[in-house]
Amino acid sequence: MKGSRPEQSYLTRDNDPAATEATRGVIEDMVDGLNDHRIADIGEFFADGFRWMGNAGCGFKEGLREFQEAWQKPFQAAFSDKVCIDEARLFDGQWAAALGRQEAVHSGPFFGIEPTGKKVVIRYMDFWKVVDGKIVDNWVMVDFPSVLQQLGHDVFDGKGWENLTDNPKRDFRPEQLPWRT
Repeated sequence: MKGSRPEQSYLTRDNDPAATEATRGVIEDMVDGLNDHRIADIGEFFADGFRWMGNAGCGFKEGLREFQEAWQKPFQAAFSDKVCIDEARLFDGQWAAALGRQEAVHSGPFFGIEPTGKKVVIRYMDFWKVVDGKIVDNWVMVDFPSVLQQLGHDVFDGKGWENLTDNPKRDFRPEQLPWRT
């Protein structure tokens, strides 16, 4: 409604700018750990009670064990030869953000789809909050509709808004965009 001004940026209100480099170190080491497919010792980077908050299909995970059992293990079972590529990262105090993609092979069941052996690109955005050297919160958006489409299942039944453009099959990988140098 015009004139309505809900509170903005309340999560970052008490951000400590002096923590930027420490946050960068935690996130960079954690991404390396994920690329090494670590599960058992991933607690090195995450607080025991951390929250992982994902979009529909991903869900909400409370605590390290739930994250491992209800995200990491099923994800790695569904997608092998996986590599995480952060295309952009931002760091500010206790906060970090990334957007990027994972490239993987669909080698296990995924949302009821049996393994296809297809190589897929899994786009994502992550926002992390780091406190005392550990990730305490992680907000995640994973583009599962795109993954499903790559596996032959259009969740929008041909009615997605990309069909409103002149080029609905455009690929959004940064190396194919005109400003990439």
